[in-house]
Amino acid sequence: MQWQGESVRKVTGGRRRPAQMKRRAEIGLAPADTHIGEDRRRIIRTFGGNDKVRALRASFANVTNLANGETRKVKIEKVEENGANPNYVRRNLLTKGAIIKTEIGRARIMSRPGQDGIINALLLE
Repeated sequence: MQWQGESVRKVTGGRRRPAQMKRRAEIGLAPADTHIGEDRRRIIRTFGGNDKVRALRASFANVTNLANGETRKVKIEKVEENGANPNYVRRNLLTKGAIIKTEIGRARIMSRPGQDGIINALLLE
């Protein structure tokens, strides 16, 4: 977790003297690290009193076949590729853009499980 406030330095390199100190609300949260397992979700309160649903574990994905427009809920078997980080494949972490192996074939995750709490994917084969 990291403080995400304004920098002490200006773009020119000059020093900015802040009017207020760091605030607890400016600190980010730890990543969800959604992985394959029995469904587990957590509701997070965000700035402005809004809510986010974090998927901590998931075992099913809504996979859409673009050829016929059909969407099915299918079981996720494993993560095959992840452009975000090759280490995520070994850890079976589910992130946007990851390619997963399902019962009906390979699919690419299009939603953000750590932000949306759901896994939507497009069938590749």
